[in-house]
Amino acid sequence: MSIYWVVLLAAVLVEIGWALSLKWMQVTPGPLSIGTVVVLTLLNMVMLSFAMRGIPVGTAYAVWTGLGAVGITVASIWLYHDPVTPLRFVFIALIIGGVVGLKATSVA
Repeated sequence: MSIYWVVLLAAVLVEIGWALSLKWMQVTPGPLSIGTVVVLTLLNMVMLSFAMRGIPVGTAYAVWTGLGAVGITVASIWLYHDPVTPLRFVFIALIIGGVVGLKATSVA
């Protein structure tokens, strides 16, 4: 796995943290939560931009948003007790399948 894919996967984790920090900022507004959102936003964009140096933009963006959405959905089920239904897991599996397909067909 190239460094670009490693950085992209790290960016996915930052994306998940960023989305969760938005929720935190809504619940507990203040300098720390706002600062966290700002820092994670900047870090996220820098990491995604770096990953796009070696991964086609469409593939990088689709993997980043897809895995980010899956991670945020799973985290919100766990942390915020969002609804759990079989159909949600079917669609999560479809997203993961698409990400695997993009990775398998990528030249990077």
